Amino acid sequence: MPSELRTPQPVDDLAFIRRETELKPVPFLPEISLHMAEDAIALWETTERERGTADLPPPFWAFAWAGGVAVARYVLDHPELVAGKDVLDIAAGSGLVGVAAALRGARTVRAAEIDAYAVAAIGLNAESNGVRVEGALVDLVDGDGAPADVVLAGDVFYERAMAARFLPFLERAVARGATVIVGDPGRAYLPRDRFTSLAAYRVPVVADLEDTAVKTTTVWRLG
Repeated sequence: MPSELRTPQPVDDLAFIRRETELKPVPFLPEISLHMAEDAIALWETTERERGTADLPPPFWAFAWAGGVAVARYVLDHPELVAGKDVLDIAAGSGLVGVAAALRGARTVRAAEIDAYAVAAIGLNAESNGVRVEGALVDLVDGDGAPADVVLAGDVFYERAMAARFLPFLERAVARGATVIVGDPGRAYLPRDRFTSLAAYRVPVVADLEDTAVKTTTVWRLG
């Protein structure tokens, strides 16, 4: 069963996100705008002060990461992947990938995250783009992503421990018949022999986060 997490604080979180970010178009994705921050470290420190704890995840929700941008670009350019289908955006961050799926006619979109700020950002970003995306504060990785027809993961292979959890989850989703699409900007822990390359893009990124201004990023299908 999914692990339900702490109840989000939507009013406080939304006010915080509006205060600390700016709504602007995503580079390489002019169809989509997100509430994004300028400085990851400063925002992380601010979230920790706001919550009164040093045990918060990084603010992945406040940036358009290369893997998510690539998957979103692929979805926007290939609407047949999601049109009329139930879609799960796992480790959704800002909800960028889920927003792209909703824009291209997905029947339902659920964006799962383990950070309450991210869930609030997902709702705000969906509203700002005129689409419906259900943000869910839940850990789904011990399951198989059911009932989603399509499982989208923007960038989940950047740490060994995370990859060790996500690969079995994604394989279980494929085993039950789901289509699984992953974006990867050359992370160390993606087992490329398990995937088929669908597209590659040169994605503009925040240099302070990736140590470069552009990342070659591949969209992969599992199986």
